[in-house]
Amino acid sequence: MIKFLALLMVLVFSLLHSGCTGSKTPQGLSGSADLVLLNGNLLTLDQSLPRAQALAAIGDRIVRVGTNQEIEPLIGEHTQVINLEGQLTVPGLIDGHGHYMGLGESLMGIDLKAPRTWSEIVSIVATEVSRVDPGEWIVGRGWHQDKWEWPPTPNVEGSPVHDELSRVSPDNPVMLIHASGHGVFVNAKALEQVGITAATPDPPGGEIVRDGSGRATGMLRETAQDAVRDALARYQASLPPAEQEARLRRQVELAAAEAIANGVTSFHDMGETFEIIDLLKKMADEKALPLRLYVAIEEPAEKLAEHLARYKMVGYGGGYLTVRTIGEKVLDGALGTHGGWLLEPYADLPRSTGFNVVPVADIRRSAELAIEHGFQMAIQGIGDRAARELLNIYEENFRRHPTSGDLRWRIEHCQVIHPDDLPRFARLGVIASVRGIFATSDGPWVVKRLGEKRARERGYRYQSLFESGAIVINGTDPPVEDIDPIANFYSSVSRKMINGEVFFPDQRMTRLQALKSYTSNAAFAAFEEQHKGSLTPGKLADITVFTRDIMTLPEEEIRTAEVSYTIIGGQLKYRRE
Repeated sequence: MIKFLALLMVLVFSLLHSGCTGSKTPQGLSGSADLVLLNGNLLTLDQSLPRAQALAAIGDRIVRVGTNQEIEPLIGEHTQVINLEGQLTVPGLIDGHGHYMGLGESLMGIDLKAPRTWSEIVSIVATEVSRVDPGEWIVGRGWHQDKWEWPPTPNVEGSPVHDELSRVSPDNPVMLIHASGHGVFVNAKALEQVGITAATPDPPGGEIVRDGSGRATGMLRETAQDAVRDALARYQASLPPAEQEARLRRQVELAAAEAIANGVTSFHDMGETFEIIDLLKKMADEKALPLRLYVAIEEPAEKLAEHLARYKMVGYGGGYLTVRTIGEKVLDGALGTHGGWLLEPYADLPRSTGFNVVPVADIRRSAELAIEHGFQMAIQGIGDRAARELLNIYEENFRRHPTSGDLRWRIEHCQVIHPDDLPRFARLGVIASVRGIFATSDGPWVVKRLGEKRARERGYRYQSLFESGAIVINGTDPPVEDIDPIANFYSSVSRKMINGEVFFPDQRMTRLQALKSYTSNAAFAAFEEQHKGSLTPGKLADITVFTRDIMTLPEEEIRTAEVSYTIIGGQLKYRRE
């Protein structure tokens, strides 16, 4: 009863509290806390008490923030007490963009990020062939041709041809997903299963890469990969239903474990089907979701029109599942596969301006449905043509519906923005969802794609977005990149590439900007600023603790920091051994 009354006071206080000069606590709080953190270096991101030493939580909410002396009276017989030993403690990190089930799936397949040659990848597949039955699909992810030490021989536009891969996997269809997710490389068996031949036309919004004779090389860009992904889905659907669900639940668990070990307490999942959302809701009912999920629906407009009204959920399952966003419909593709939709042709592929992957008409219809049902839009716009099209669609809807309320529509990635369009983000209230680490992982090759002048004027202009007044959020886009917030933070503030060069240093974020992009800004982008984003009494006790102070460390030492504790809803979910 005491805990109930204390928590009730917390909730009332969270709505009414004002700034104070001492500790932050609801008036009249009594009884013992469930969790107390002492001897910390708390960076609260709460303007009324920016720094603190200790914190107490009852249930899943913070109840007091202040000094050790102010918190210690709340320690009772059953209070869990953690001595932080001076470690940096911040609001729970929110990865603002990723693919949750894709992350889990990638942890069940072959990781192709490490190999530095095509031959290494072929060797890895050959080993996998020896472990599986004939006819079983082999799936890997993470390769990027621009990160290999040398181009494969032979190659077409930098990508290999399938012969070497097909020789080691004659009886197993193989699908190797590009790091960006915007293309796949397949062997002859997979091409045979989906019926792709020299006579197969390119689908709208995609390309079957061919050699000089017209033969498919195995590289399938953008929508051309859909046939292979559909074939894999049919294969998986042929498995017993219990095995299918067990596999999906395993993906949920693996993704959560990876995120939590990296200090992530909430995850913006940019695109799941209605079927996956049904599973997540079922797991929320079972209290089996380990991580807070903010899930976007990725379905065609006609399917959205049929089902959208009954799928809106806010804070479902005790705050572990929210569904109120349409995304990540990919208006265009990725720069790495020459798929980003540009206003002018690629510098290194002058025949192409990239791809409009999801038809503009579908995006327009989805925007209408979002307005009608009170949903957020969060659509991928990588190239400057894609960003302009999205800003136009958003502005048209805002103008037609001036009383539609607080929409907070987003554009995901924002990698290339024309200077004329950059101020429109702040003017329209469109949130820029960026990937700090993309600037350094793409930097070694993006100038080749865009040319130096265009890359400098339009590429990865994260500081310019901040200075324009736009809300900027950050994330790692797993499984495209590792879900490593420290690496992402370092890339955001240093822009230092693997070769030691700094990629357009004027676009570096400050450390405070980078931290806010992972906390308070990301909470705002999910309509959750009343519950997340700062260490404030009344908000959720979602907390991340680092072994070293990434806000003051010399820049070159930031990567040495590690996650020490991850706390979600007052529960210790991860402790560094």
